[in-house]
Amino acid sequence: MADFKAIETFLWVVTLGSFRGAAQRLNTTQPAISQRIAQLEQELGVKLLQRDHRAVSPTPSGRQMLTYAEKLIRLRAEMLAVVGDPCSMRGVLRLGVAETIVHTWLSQLIKSVNNAYPNLSLEIEVDITPNLRARLLAQEIDLAFLLGPPTAPNVRSRVLSHYPIGFLASPTLGLGTGKLSVEDLARFPIITFPRKTQPYEVVRSLFNRPELPPIRLHASASLATVIHMALEGLGIAVIPNAIVESELASGRLQSLCTDLHVPPLTFSASWLASADTIAIERIADLASEISQAGGFMEEHPAPSAAATHSKQISREPIG
Repeated sequence: MADFKAIETFLWVVTLGSFRGAAQRLNTTQPAISQRIAQLEQELGVKLLQRDHRAVSPTPSGRQMLTYAEKLIRLRAEMLAVVGDPCSMRGVLRLGVAETIVHTWLSQLIKSVNNAYPNLSLEIEVDITPNLRARLLAQEIDLAFLLGPPTAPNVRSRVLSHYPIGFLASPTLGLGTGKLSVEDLARFPIITFPRKTQPYEVVRSLFNRPELPPIRLHASASLATVIHMALEGLGIAVIPNAIVESELASGRLQSLCTDLHVPPLTFSASWLASADTIAIERIADLASEISQAGGFMEEHPAPSAAATHSKQISREPIG
């Protein structure tokens, strides 16, 4: 009789389109994958997979089998999640995170995961959204906290948080508290997110005007570097106020008053649809709860330094 291991193997071979990919996913060898599929086909008496030199695809019988396999694996995962002890959820979940999340509520999420699922390990990688999106679609990570949900049809997403963007600078630049024009801001280097990201392009477009001098735009994939440069008075940082709350409260940075507007950054939790995503969805649920509890779901004006409470945020890299 076909067992769950063989059914799960079949499901991953079809999902990934190769025996090699399924072997890597299930942490076994290609011969073991081939043997499981052969036994499953022998028990059912039909050919389930069509093999060629490029990829593996299901036969008509395989497509029928896929429907039932997805239901069975999903039902098993739901049973274990509802009936089983949370401590039984184990393994490694590969999590990709945009750095803005690192500087706000990622540490709270890790604590919650440790408490709720003590046998589940997180393998965390910090990167920019375009790279996270590519790695998610390539199935190199299981869950991504990134800017905007990917538009691929097999991706599931939920909105996590909104971050208003501020123009921030060291008081040593002498910009004062009055309203600043784009000409006033353009006299200084602008420090922001890295190239190939949405906020970088928005910021670049704001200053890419013929009446302005050529923009001096410093881009960095490290928000810690951006913050340090702003603190040193090397330019005006265009980043979320939420990641520099303590610097604003202490007066080491000030929020500038300007008519320029950068749309808030909206982050989502995204994962690939499959039959066995209970653990991934549970972590996405925790992330959603934590971001809402922290007030990051409401779009609101950037707080002033005087109204911002002190909050120490670790600048140490993850990993």
